[in-house]
Amino acid sequence: MYRVTLIPGDGIGPEVTEAAKRVIDSTGIQIHWDILDASEALLKETFNSPERNRVALKGPITTPVGKGFRSINVMLRSKYDLYINLRPIISIPGIKTPFDGIDLVIFRENTEDIYCGIEYMKEPGKAEAIKTITEYASERIARSAFEYAAKHGRRKVTVVHKANILKMSDGLFLETAGRVSKAYPMIEFEDIIIDNMCMQLVTKPERYDVILTMNLYGDILSDLCAGLVGGLGFAPSANIGKDMAIFEAVHGSAPDIAGKGIANPTAIILSGAMMLDYLGEKQGAERIRKAVLKTIEGQRVLTADMGGTAATKEFTEAVINNL
Repeated sequence: MYRVTLIPGDGIGPEVTEAAKRVIDSTGIQIHWDILDASEALLKETFNSPERNRVALKGPITTPVGKGFRSINVMLRSKYDLYINLRPIISIPGIKTPFDGIDLVIFRENTEDIYCGIEYMKEPGKAEAIKTITEYASERIARSAFEYAAKHGRRKVTVVHKANILKMSDGLFLETAGRVSKAYPMIEFEDIIIDNMCMQLVTKPERYDVILTMNLYGDILSDLCAGLVGGLGFAPSANIGKDMAIFEAVHGSAPDIAGKGIANPTAIILSGAMMLDYLGEKQGAERIRKAVLKTIEGQRVLTADMGGTAATKEFTEAVINNL
């Protein structure tokens, strides 16, 4: 039996994490769930469970904008050195978008960059933030991306940067990735400036395979790429370190629909499948992915964001039935 920490989060978090839990349990894989609150007041208590279990499935948690406490997501990634943010972006049959057949993966460095949150008011009316890029962190995320590409038969790794302007910080990341690429001659290596990449992704996304980038750019590109396949409701992710991982949907807490029972749980269900992959339960993970695809492709039981009228629980039941 596996022990997994379940952090429901807030907003729609409790609804969609419950859906993911039910789907995972329906595979027959034995999991003991430690269900914990990750609100600001209970953070210290929450740490005990992921530190013990080393695997967690987490719902979205609201981060105040411009004030209040620091992002809990960023804090967890930093505290546990979860340096890989892995986000697969895959077209889903039945979801209408201008693009078909998209299958790319984003490797986002998860611990550095402007997301370190080192900022201060230098003087009234003038704020400054520090961007930190190290060779150490750049090398390990680059190596992870190339190892993934080699293991999964991917053809190309594209490094996204702004080294034409940020010649030292982004330049260091690009230089380090280029050096790592030399150990993988079978994989094509290219680099592209972030603003150009945004344009290329919405015109020719089929050109890309594995995208390797820094923290801020990775966050932005992840949301952009989710839009190519139907939206954030279909975007799972993993935060992976040396011996620990936290899996979560890319989307936020959507407080405007919280408690209405209409949220689309697809992203966190697929995040749960990624978690099973991580645990070595690849057959169960694949069963979940196929069940989700069959449910959506069938077009009979869909939530409102997919053009249907089904409640979260109804969609979840349909996925379970398709297992």
